[in-house]
Amino acid sequence: MLKLLGARQLGNRDTAAVLRVLDNDPVANCMIAARVEEFGVAGRGLQGELWSRGGPTDSLCYSGANLVPLLGDQLDLRAFADRAIREPRVCSSLVGRRELALPLWDMLVAEWGSPRELRPDQPLLATRERSQVAGHERVRQVRPEEIENYLPAAIAMFVEEVGVDPRIGDGGRGYRRRVAHLIAAGRAWALFEDGEVVFKAEVGSVSRSVGQIQGVWTHPDVRGRGIGSAGTATVTNAVVAGGRTASLYVNSYNAAARRVYERIGYHQVATFATVLIE
Repeated sequence: MLKLLGARQLGNRDTAAVLRVLDNDPVANCMIAARVEEFGVAGRGLQGELWSRGGPTDSLCYSGANLVPLLGDQLDLRAFADRAIREPRVCSSLVGRRELALPLWDMLVAEWGSPRELRPDQPLLATRERSQVAGHERVRQVRPEEIENYLPAAIAMFVEEVGVDPRIGDGGRGYRRRVAHLIAAGRAWALFEDGEVVFKAEVGSVSRSVGQIQGVWTHPDVRGRGIGSAGTATVTNAVVAGGRTASLYVNSYNAAARRVYERIGYHQVATFATVLIE
């Protein structure tokens, strides 16, 4: 009967049940699990809301800067879409397992309009083993005092990957804060040459069991020299050495990156889809 009431916002009393659900699919759910483990379901640090139609063991969706369907059938997705349409839109993208993300987007597109970009096929990769590719001995964690050197590379990666400048709107203050947080947490890695970043990657989300790597970027002037492969291997090894599964996702058409990740030892565990929204 509760399911007939539509999607409701969960509270801290639901935290244990939510974590059990997220643990059932730890690699795909890493981004949300990391926040719930640290802040609970209703903490400010969650930076969003968790919705369910009935209870978290039946259906689950995260709504924040990203809209992330985590569990549910068609009726559950319909309830999530209805709630998302009723409220002011706060997300700039919809991302998650393809079998959930794409049907949810089909329910939203008439109201939200055509996407800026649709990425329907993104292999989600994972490994629990040290890299089969040798790491780079000079790729290391970025120090807080190096943020000014690191930021240009982070911005270049964001523009190249997402297609917009992260400084738009507030002059880059919000993006700088996010980058500074990753650096302070020891989750930003780089190779510096004469003070300039020529390779970078971040461990964007860290749950109890998974570290999700993001923002892998190599300076255009040094691509094709194996720096990206060795650098990614170094970051992968750091995640695995911490007792976690290393994961990342990649666009299916990026054949060069997929070959690199396969050589490192990654294997596909699911398929993501991402909708970048205007």
